[in-house]
Amino acid sequence: MCDSGPMRTGIAFQLSPEDRARLEGVAADRNTPQKHVWRVRIVLLSADGVGTMGIMLRTGRSKPTVWRWQERFATEGVEGLLRDKTRPPGKAPLAASVIQQVVTKTTTQKPPAATHWSARAMAKAVGIAVSSVQRIWQAHGLKPHLVRSFKLSNDPAFTEKLVDIVGLYLDPPDRALVLSVDEKSQIQALDRTQPGLPLKKGRAGTLTHDYKRHGTTTLFAALDVKAGTVIGRCAKRHQHQEFIRFLGVIDQCTPADLDLHLVVDNYATHKHPKVKAWLAEHPRFHMHFTPTSSSWLNLVERFFAEITRKRIRRGVFKSVIDLEVAILSYPAEHNEHPKPFVWTAKAIDILDKVQRGKQVLESEH
Repeated sequence: MCDSGPMRTGIAFQLSPEDRARLEGVAADRNTPQKHVWRVRIVLLSADGVGTMGIMLRTGRSKPTVWRWQERFATEGVEGLLRDKTRPPGKAPLAASVIQQVVTKTTTQKPPAATHWSARAMAKAVGIAVSSVQRIWQAHGLKPHLVRSFKLSNDPAFTEKLVDIVGLYLDPPDRALVLSVDEKSQIQALDRTQPGLPLKKGRAGTLTHDYKRHGTTTLFAALDVKAGTVIGRCAKRHQHQEFIRFLGVIDQCTPADLDLHLVVDNYATHKHPKVKAWLAEHPRFHMHFTPTSSSWLNLVERFFAEITRKRIRRGVFKSVIDLEVAILSYPAEHNEHPKPFVWTAKAIDILDKVQRGKQVLESEH
């Protein structure tokens, strides 16, 4: 089959016609795996008298790799080039009982002197690697470090209010606008005690951890649920006088021939006797109150989340005026290319979810 000299000091192969024909056929076959092609080329180049450095340059393989496959051919022939050595088995998979122990501890127990499990604490408690804990949590969708806040409304008219407001979102009345209205109060004009450093490659932008307060303002906003546009005004306070003035702004900024359906929360300002008197004089306004503890039902809260994240939270404001300019410029820019927050959940689906939540709470208490 072949004649080989000492390894590591130069090898020359004398290939039989049968071996050469087979090796050249393997190399020429377009369906041959590439790892077999370069192994065959190492042997063919060796048989043609090419040295180790030349083979390395032509095949792109390292010196130990060239030597390994020369030796494999010398001892096992062509078949040795086409067969991979079996690898030793890896670590045995975790027993099902261990996996179940991790899941049970995560979902039903708390670690000593802590509110939730960390991967390290669980690994120590069970006696497995941290990476194994992480894989188990990922496979079972467990995230002990995260928590979501909730509160089930105890409003006796919850169902009626929910159906009413969701109906406005999904099937608004004809010749009318549906406006989600609320105020974002106590927005602070915060100035940093030192200038921050700008963002640059390899370094995040910086803000000092301490700040100077320069006063507060309140943003009144009315979100057109269908169009996505926003009417916004700032005021020093958020009492009934300011709310009435904002209702007047809404009255002026909307077509006079349309009814206005306002979705508002149960803040006392919205139900003040003077507000009710103003509404009685403006019959095109119709108030729809969200259930108690159900701010998530008011779509303008999504707008407040956006303006907080994009314009307020990391801002530096040296006065209330600076803050109000930044706040009011946001809805102005937003209204140039408005994008509605589309409500998709049906009332019956929400009620089913709420009922399941109540059943779970009752079963655990």
